[in-house]
Amino acid sequence: MSDEKLQEAIHTLKDSGVRITPQRHAVLEFLLNSMTHPTADEIYKALENKFPNMSVATVYNNLRVFKEIGLVRELTYGDSSSRFDCNTTDHYHVICESCGKIVDFHYPSLNEVESLAEKVTEFDVSHHRMEIYGTCSHCQASMAH
Repeated sequence: MSDEKLQEAIHTLKDSGVRITPQRHAVLEFLLNSMTHPTADEIYKALENKFPNMSVATVYNNLRVFKEIGLVRELTYGDSSSRFDCNTTDHYHVICESCGKIVDFHYPSLNEVESLAEKVTEFDVSHHRMEIYGTCSHCQASMAH
């Protein structure tokens, strides 16, 4: 992750009138560095040694603030815990049905689907989402043994 992305996110928070506490900074930095789309519990576990007084509620509150400002996207898949994604550009997710790993997948031409849906249904389409499910290479290798 570039330091530039972190500074940009901090600037966005400050512009929104949000105070930058050490915990908030750490949660943001962890999210920006994470490619795994972590849950709030995973973020908490990763930071609890650095911030022994921090609670899971603190993590959730920070995630809610980041979400309201548009710095993170909350991903919900079925009944599993929400995961959080700092990549707020249009992209899709490929999800391992075995271990739950989520990988970003870009496919820009799917944006045409929204305009076609609007034409066909006369809806004012706001967004779409797509998930692709399968088994990651790590789990495939484990199953083969």
